[in-house]
Amino acid sequence: MARQSPAFQDEHAGWADLFDGSSFHVESHVAGAMATAHWHDHVELNLLLEGRMTYLFQGRQETVEARRLALFWAAIPHRAIEVAPGSRLICLYIPFQDFMALPIAGSIRKAVMHGAFLKAAQIQTTDAGTFQRWVDEWPGADPARRRLLLDEACLRVRRLALDPLEASDSARREGGECRDGRSPSLDHAERMIEIINLRFGEELSIATIAAALGIHQTTATSAFRRVLGMSINEYIVRFRLSRALHLLADTDQPILDVAYACGFGSASRFYDVFKLRTGVTPRQFRSQLSAR
Repeated sequence: MARQSPAFQDEHAGWADLFDGSSFHVESHVAGAMATAHWHDHVELNLLLEGRMTYLFQGRQETVEARRLALFWAAIPHRAIEVAPGSRLICLYIPFQDFMALPIAGSIRKAVMHGAFLKAAQIQTTDAGTFQRWVDEWPGADPARRRLLLDEACLRVRRLALDPLEASDSARREGGECRDGRSPSLDHAERMIEIINLRFGEELSIATIAAALGIHQTTATSAFRRVLGMSINEYIVRFRLSRALHLLADTDQPILDVAYACGFGSASRFYDVFKLRTGVTPRQFRSQLSAR
């Protein structure tokens, strides 16, 4: 489950059922100073259309100006403390497992996990129109369209990762400090994620992952939940589903092949998980895409 402060739950109560760590979401609002910090299990890609705002993020003040893209892991408590009147913000909430699956430099993924608040060094004039289109399309989008919007957002993250970035000095350092210091839990979680991301198509268990790290299963499970806010098995399911969605959308592989390639083990297991998490079957999802 995503971790949310009461203030965050109240502000977003209208779509709270959709907003969990496995769901992508797009929203736009006039930003304001927040009474308390909030946190949730996503990577945020934010674009301030007008104005200026300052976050309190991991003990640092991070100021964002209009039209400059910002990226950070929202599982780290964050709070808007100063906001210019009329500052309109567009937020894209990218599931953590989708971000971790992106083919970007490992140093970028590691920096984000360790608390980097990344900002584009240069303003891209096309971002405002693209982000507004995502906002406009989101409310009426079916699952296939929403997946397409997520794919477009992920492509923007990939481009951001290739462009010059700004980050505070502490966040730039390799192995920079995380929200509770350079803790063993973060090290363990980071290594477990690397194993899952590489071996998701295999039969994976907590015992297998813990053994690969040379740690006890209890240590592995507690460290992962402390850092990610979810169980190891939940992350595995989310990551496998993310990869399956990509294969269904981008290839003509038979559905059964997709199920096995992504580690689901059987067609029935794949269909059950897919329908539960997306609301449609794999065949329906692919049909919706081909109809467009």
